[in-house]
Amino acid sequence: MHFNFLTLYLLMKKIRFAIADDHKLFRQGVIYSLAEAAGLQLVLEADNGKELVEMIPKHKPDVILMDLKMPVMDGIEATQYIRRHFPEIKVIVLSMYDDEKFVIHLMENGASGYLLKNAEPDEIINAIEAAHLNGYYFTDFVNKALLKKLVIRHQVKPTFNEEIKLTERELEVLKLICQEHTAAEISKIIFLSPRTVEGIRMKLIEKIGVKNTAGLVMYAVRNGLTE
Repeated sequence: MHFNFLTLYLLMKKIRFAIADDHKLFRQGVIYSLAEAAGLQLVLEADNGKELVEMIPKHKPDVILMDLKMPVMDGIEATQYIRRHFPEIKVIVLSMYDDEKFVIHLMENGASGYLLKNAEPDEIINAIEAAHLNGYYFTDFVNKALLKKLVIRHQVKPTFNEEIKLTERELEVLKLICQEHTAAEISKIIFLSPRTVEGIRMKLIEKIGVKNTAGLVMYAVRNGLTE
C-alpha cells in the first residue's frame, strides 16, 4: 500500500476528538471506552450544540461525536453550523434513530458518519479514524440507505471511467464490499490488515471515479461484477 506524505502524517498524529451529548452518563461512558485508543485524544466535551460550537476555536477538534437531541442547540443545528464555519471538522452522529430518510437528511447536511448509540467501542474508533483520514465513515446501514436513494430515486448518477482495469485483489475486495462485509470482516477473509483493506477501497473509489462506497456497489451492479 502506497501513502502520500499527507496520509502518513494523518496516520502518525493523534486525532483530536470532541463529544457533545447532554446525557453525562452516556458521554462519560463513551469517553471511558475510548480512553485506551492510542491514536485518539479527547480535547472537548459539551452538554449541548451551542456550548460545543463556542469552544471549537479554542480546542480545534478534528472529529466530533454528536448527539442529536440536545437542549439550546440540537445536533442537527450544530452540524449545519460546523459545516458552514468549520468545514475541515468531521462530524459523526451518535443516535438512537435508525430511519433511512433521517440518516440521508443528516448526511446531506454535513455529517461524515452515522452510528447508533449501541455501537461497540471498536466501531466508534474505526469511525473516527476513517472520517479523519477519508472524510467519511459509512456503516452497512448508511450504505444501504444511500444506495437505495441512488438506485430507486435516481437522484445521483455516478460517472464511471470507461476503461477501468482492476487487479485481482481490488476485484476481490469490491465483491466482498457488495456482499456487505465491513473492512474488519474483509481483512479476516483475505488475510490483510483493516487499514490495508481501507486503502484498497479508497484506491477503488479513485480508480472507478465515484464518491463513496455506494458508488462502488453501483459500478459493480452495472458491470455484472456481483455474485
